[in-house]
Amino acid sequence: MQLTLVIYIFRLVWRGRLNIPALHLLINAFTVTKPSNNIANIESNMAVASVSRSIVKKVLAVETPEGAGALVRRSIGSMTLRNLSPFLMLDHFQISKGAGFPDHPHRGQATVTYMLEGTSRHEDSAGHKGTIETGGVQWMCAGKGIIHAEMPVHEEGLPDPRGMQLWIDLPKEYKMVDPMYQELGPKEIPSAYPEGPDGPVKIKVISGKSHGVESPVRHLGGCWYFHLSFSKKGITVFQDIPEGWTAFIYIWKGSVIVGNDTIPAESFHTLVLSANKDETGVKMISGDDDTQFILVAGEPLDQTVFQYGPFVMTTREEIQKTLMDYQMGRNGFEKAHTWQSEIGKQ
Repeated sequence: MQLTLVIYIFRLVWRGRLNIPALHLLINAFTVTKPSNNIANIESNMAVASVSRSIVKKVLAVETPEGAGALVRRSIGSMTLRNLSPFLMLDHFQISKGAGFPDHPHRGQATVTYMLEGTSRHEDSAGHKGTIETGGVQWMCAGKGIIHAEMPVHEEGLPDPRGMQLWIDLPKEYKMVDPMYQELGPKEIPSAYPEGPDGPVKIKVISGKSHGVESPVRHLGGCWYFHLSFSKKGITVFQDIPEGWTAFIYIWKGSVIVGNDTIPAESFHTLVLSANKDETGVKMISGDDDTQFILVAGEPLDQTVFQYGPFVMTTREEIQKTLMDYQMGRNGFEKAHTWQSEIGKQ
């Protein structure tokens, strides 16, 4: 019987189903006086420990023009999905030749650009520049202010650059910090394999923790960001999420069944998840072969959002001061009227 239990526990660990609360309950299960009931107790305790969130809102991201000729599918930040603290905007973008996001300012938020296909170059007024490759991420904290440009790289025979851009509100105590970057190439982003490296599911841990794997990215305020890829239909994964955090899923390929639902949510939908006290994470089942989506969770902020375009503060007076700073070229915007990116000229 003990050997059977050891094999059973090994399978749970290998599949990523054994989180910390479940482990404590598992230890307690072994103290039961009737050995024949141990596996039943483990299953029961794990069911209590792993309680899935559910979908509370579903929003279709409709493709619309943005910037200089880019096309985006915006869900968070649209009229149908505002006030999802700490998240301000989510764009699924496609940039055709000659399009892009030339020089523009930011203050008070973090922007996360994750490339799904193609590459994009970036440059800013503080002297940073580089290229985000397919599968790479740039996590920029705008802080007190920066001017930057993001322009695609188009090559003959390759698809148009596509990716995700997420804006995250900064806690008010960090809104006036110096700008900073965290950039990871595709090989620098760690991955978790809940059913083993040759299994049907892969989780890229862009930030946060998943199945024993942790990203080196650190956000000023809590935020976990995962890219889940399923090669087969009907594969189940449970991902832990900190209690009380806001969480959502965005699907761009295939479909996914969430929690106890029976009908899969389709591509180009953003799924806002519940955040009840007893819910420890989210259960996800791939609805199709080759299903791909992101799961993002963040600690909600107890602060007001005053947004004026790329400026995000907590009061009207702070927005007015930001506009004055930008106009006068001070407090992070010293080069607002003199700097021009090289990539924006091309």
